[in-house]
Amino acid sequence: MSVNKEAKIALYEEIKEKLSKATHVVMVDYSGVNVEEITALRSECRAAGVEYKVYKNTLVSRAAKELGIVGWDQFLEGTNAFAFSYEDVVAPSKILYEFGKKTEKCTIKCGYMDGKVTTVQEEEALAKLPGKDALIVQLIWALQGNVRNLAYALNAIKEKMEA
Repeated sequence: MSVNKEAKIALYEEIKEKLSKATHVVMVDYSGVNVEEITALRSECRAAGVEYKVYKNTLVSRAAKELGIVGWDQFLEGTNAFAFSYEDVVAPSKILYEFGKKTEKCTIKCGYMDGKVTTVQEEEALAKLPGKDALIVQLIWALQGNVRNLAYALNAIKEKMEA
């Protein structure tokens, strides 16, 4: 087997593994983005636990078909990059959406999450959600307010019974 074919097989297996393990994958058209901007984007992705990779469309198409991902073929044309997230579902959408707004060069094409291909509109809606940490803080504040109100109510009942 030639070295080139072995490298392609290894890359194909890598793509399959990433697609199967990722909780969310976002596909973007990165045409027109320069090296400085890509470097900044990659470091921002790394800081958020997101992997940003460029793969050949044919390899991604084959891996997606083998994994049962239907609906990606129409987007696999041109210069595509993929952002893989393994924990925070919102992070890749948020990072790529903000980067696209800032540079006006990198555009989201689609995504893949929960066994379904997502549209640009769904990805933008995800990007506009608060991050995981912000949502946790909001939940804690909401719960804390309810617990505080319960404590006041119980204290009022106790005082009424004592009187």
